Amino acid sequence: MENLTCFRRGTCRHGIDAAAMKKEVFVEELQFGVFIAELDRPWTETPFMFQGFELKTEQELETLKQHCKKVFIDSEKGLDLPDWSQLHAGLAGAAGKPRGALTSIKSRAKYKEQTSFNAELPRARSAQEKTEVVLKDLFGTVKAGKAIDAPRVRDAVTSMTDSIVRNPNAMLLLAKIKEKGARNLDRAIGVSIYMITFSRFLQLPRDQLDLLGMLGLMQDIGKVRLPADLLEKKESLSEAEREICRSHVGHSVAILKETAGLPAELPALAALHHERFDGSGYPKGLKGEQIGLFGVIAGLVDCFDAMTHPRPYGEGLAPSNALSMLYNWRDIQFDGPLVEQFIQCIGIFPVGAIVELNSGETGIVIAQNLARRLQPRVMVVLDVKGNPLKPQIILDLAKEPKMDPETRYRIKRTLEKGSIPIDPSEFFL
Repeated sequence: MENLTCFRRGTCRHGIDAAAMKKEVFVEELQFGVFIAELDRPWTETPFMFQGFELKTEQELETLKQHCKKVFIDSEKGLDLPDWSQLHAGLAGAAGKPRGALTSIKSRAKYKEQTSFNAELPRARSAQEKTEVVLKDLFGTVKAGKAIDAPRVRDAVTSMTDSIVRNPNAMLLLAKIKEKGARNLDRAIGVSIYMITFSRFLQLPRDQLDLLGMLGLMQDIGKVRLPADLLEKKESLSEAEREICRSHVGHSVAILKETAGLPAELPALAALHHERFDGSGYPKGLKGEQIGLFGVIAGLVDCFDAMTHPRPYGEGLAPSNALSMLYNWRDIQFDGPLVEQFIQCIGIFPVGAIVELNSGETGIVIAQNLARRLQPRVMVVLDVKGNPLKPQIILDLAKEPKMDPETRYRIKRTLEKGSIPIDPSEFFL
């Protein structure tokens, strides 16, 4: 079960009222724990009884969305939400010699994009579909208490790794837009894709890319042995129910140990993705270097995917919000330098993110620009009135296209999935 604290802390962006230590924030980017100091309209025009309150409930958030577009938060009375410009500057200043868990990387491989996004997309789709079939059979095999076909699992992961090595953008896009199937199935494939992609970014040797891809695919396999109604429960879990959910780690380790033909280190690695840097994780409460590079990668990717994936009780967070939360947790829940590298890898506007442009149009991020992370390639799919564009327009923001003679296109903000009436899969699947 995902770390539920992922939804109770956060970071964000926007202007600061220096005189009062207040920050203007879009309502859709708020996180629980912030202190709402002012609204963009008089308090008397809203149902709120008090002027100023800590945001604690879904009902309060929904009421804010109904009445306001922006609010001012007070960072002295609640959680702070740093802006993205500070985050970007901090990441730029972090470049240099490896630190933290990164120092354990002894050899690096160089990877270059071998195919274009358009050329790789059908090959990535084929690899993903192949893995889906294998994973469905895998779940059924485990439920039936039968032996896992390890060579078939290896082959599926290898096909995804091959695609990501050639060009990671196609597989990343498919990982984000295909979230309609069984939750455990989509989560496993998404985590696997992110782990392979991040490992490629870190220039780990090819065999380690395959290993981490297999880890991402199978580290939660133990959830198959948990009650389905518990995994899909919309209400808060009791302490006893949380303990049952946490037992999936032990089940995963046992299943992998029982399976012949898998990498020998896989069961031990599967026990690490819920451990945390400060010792607050489970099952052993490991700290810092005890978790190891692969364990930190597994936990970091699993947490990001959990935050951005649709959940039984609501939609996932916008990727930018999830990344900013991870940035706030560096050296607390996760190794700080590795968090910084992960954000550099995924990009502040990740592939698959739905974004609003300064023109008022809506687009989908389809590829990163490695040298200019704030300026990805975007497919514009809705016009300023929210009407579908046919054909769609591709903007490479790194080339600074202009919406008029005086104004360059830029991304204004990311949007939560489900907040606008489009299904990204319509354009790519």
